[in-house]
Amino acid sequence: MKKVLLTLALVLVAQLGIAQDPTFKADVIKYLEISGQAKIFEIVTKDIAKTIPAEKQADFKKELDASIKDVVGKMADLYMVEFTHEDVKSAIKFYESPVGKKLTSKADVLYEKGQAIGQEWGMGLQSIVMKYMQ
Repeated sequence: MKKVLLTLALVLVAQLGIAQDPTFKADVIKYLEISGQAKIFEIVTKDIAKTIPAEKQADFKKELDASIKDVVGKMADLYMVEFTHEDVKSAIKFYESPVGKKLTSKADVLYEKGQAIGQEWGMGLQSIVMKYMQ
């Protein structure tokens, strides 16, 4: 029992140490932004935003932006557990390179075409599942 408590305490201390490194978190957020991962939230909500009446768009946009900022912060916390600061710095270097910038610039196209591929696959998968459920 003491070993379990000690392990939990060490994990908690490690998490607090990571969470308190603002440079690391800032770099993770930078990575999420330049890699296009943060932009995915904007792409996903683009169609939702179109359903909001024009007179409410400004207020909606403020709340949406705050919501996206919050989720990006949570994603940053996740990345800080799974990757080292050096890993993140290396990823940033890649995304600042010409090929990294090209990859990021294609996020919209890749998302839309990837979504179509996923839907097509899902429909095919459904027929496979139905075949074996009989």
